[in-house]
Amino acid sequence: MTVLEPFGARLRRAMDERGPLCVGIDPHASLLAEWGLGDNVDGLERFSRTVVEAVADRVAVLKPQSAFFERFGSRGVAVLETTVREAREAGALVVMDAKRGDIGSTMAAYAEAFLHKDAPLFSDALTVSPYLGYGSLSPAVAMARESGAGLFVLALTSNPEGGEVQHAVRTDGRTVGATVLGHLALENAGEEPLGSFGAVVGATLGDLSSYDLDMGGPVLAPGIGAQGATPADLPAVFGRAVRNVVPNVSRGVLRHGPDTVALRDASERFADEIRAALTSA
Repeated sequence: MTVLEPFGARLRRAMDERGPLCVGIDPHASLLAEWGLGDNVDGLERFSRTVVEAVADRVAVLKPQSAFFERFGSRGVAVLETTVREAREAGALVVMDAKRGDIGSTMAAYAEAFLHKDAPLFSDALTVSPYLGYGSLSPAVAMARESGAGLFVLALTSNPEGGEVQHAVRTDGRTVGATVLGHLALENAGEEPLGSFGAVVGATLGDLSSYDLDMGGPVLAPGIGAQGATPADLPAVFGRAVRNVVPNVSRGVLRHGPDTVALRDASERFADEIRAALTSA
């Protein structure tokens, strides 16, 4: 198996060269309808190919949401395979948003599906859930290291329900979210210029100064655009970790389709606004 340069190093370079923007590929039914496409495999394929053609040669990261492809069965997964391959061929890094989490051989199988270099769905990184215990992610961590891929681990998510788990206080006085961040800091220890094991932290959460987000790896930050956060909010939310933040925008860009020029222009506007916010931080 060919081993890539570590994901963290590739991501740092992509963000420096293309700007720190991740565009989601979220072909849910309402967006397909807004684009004048059918809620079927043909619409899915047209949507995904258009996004890739519009922005994959200029943004650092594309993040397909696996569920919106899986709902169409094997033909939808085939579209997802093509989307991943064509996005990577155009130079974008692909983060597969699948939020997998299980134990033992099942977690190992998820890792094989998304992180093995020869797998049809191989992605540069995968979102995973640690809420069966961080140690349950060990097979994914091992496969990511073996293949040069990365992980984004759910740590402090923006959905209201997340707080009942992530802000819960353990017997050692640390919250569950802080514990996840601590594990990631250990994974990334000594890695330069950026570790390959990142956290998912919502950009809509406001003041996170009580958490140490500077854990040596990237921070995938959903919530920019339609969910209410703006690029200008990033320095206040992420503090000294802001240079390692990968802000995710989905509907804020995708609503401009199916016009490829409009999609491209929207992604470039967000990238410029994010650069400006980080420069002023």
